[in-house]
Amino acid sequence: MQSISKYKEQIATYIDSIKLDGHPKELYEPISYILSLGGKQIRPVLTLMSSEVFGSSPEKAIYAATAIELFHNFSLIHDDIMDVAPLRRGHQTVHEKWNVNTGILSGDAMLILAYQYFENYEAPIFKDLAKLFSKTAIEVCEGQQLDINFETRNDVAIPEYLKMIEYKTAVLVGAALKMGAIVAETSEENAQKIYDFGLNLGIAFQLQDDYLDAFGDVAVFGKTIGGDILENKKTYLYLKALLNGSTAQREELEAFFAVTEGDGVEKIRRVKELFIETESAKASQGLIKEYTDNALTILEALDIPEDKKELLRQFSLELMDREV
Repeated sequence: MQSISKYKEQIATYIDSIKLDGHPKELYEPISYILSLGGKQIRPVLTLMSSEVFGSSPEKAIYAATAIELFHNFSLIHDDIMDVAPLRRGHQTVHEKWNVNTGILSGDAMLILAYQYFENYEAPIFKDLAKLFSKTAIEVCEGQQLDINFETRNDVAIPEYLKMIEYKTAVLVGAALKMGAIVAETSEENAQKIYDFGLNLGIAFQLQDDYLDAFGDVAVFGKTIGGDILENKKTYLYLKALLNGSTAQREELEAFFAVTEGDGVEKIRRVKELFIETESAKASQGLIKEYTDNALTILEALDIPEDKKELLRQFSLELMDREV
């Protein structure tokens, strides 16, 4: 088995080699641009790793891994348009650098290009990859729409929120791992277990991202602490605080989340205090551990050698023991 850094090097090198010099250039230049911004590339790394875990080679899985990375970046272009975001990975977003219409079209083209990479596989593998990819893509869209719906709702329940992050974030982690399993032609049972492993890990990852947004160290988190609070996002921290809090605490929290102006520093400070006072922060950490433990339990049931389980176990723990 290779190291995580080696998998990252492989996918980065392959993506850098992609020639996107088609016509009209205005369609393809934004695709090259967002891919050049890099990122963590966690999902394609998981595809390469999973393929090797199940006895195949990372080289065979490079096309599926590229498809996952193209899809992820397509979703980022469209998310940035919906969020009216000016920056992505410290650089101008595609719609800011070009325009909204170009961002929409270039994103659409990325999705189609992602599907084309499956054509490098034989028919049975192609079929299974495309079927999983289509299921995952529609779930990601459903998750995004739920997230949009929640912006104007005041009755979001915690199970609804968990379903939203499962669809918006976790299914793509599960799919990345299962694609590696499909390329390696392992058993259906193994393929489903590695998907479930990724699904639980993906939910834990997003819950931790929400937690770090409020309680992370700005020096290492790389983003403004309290961004979700300022944007009035109804994260698990907020929903659990409403559930646990006294009448006075709920009213104070709802009042903060009903406005978008005012003293942002004071809002962040007091809302974080409320998250601690209501033990929402503690509950969030507990839920992160629960989903991480679920993933590790599923991992133990995989029919693979112990040294390969250990690689996945270490990756999981490193992913969840992060500050960024």
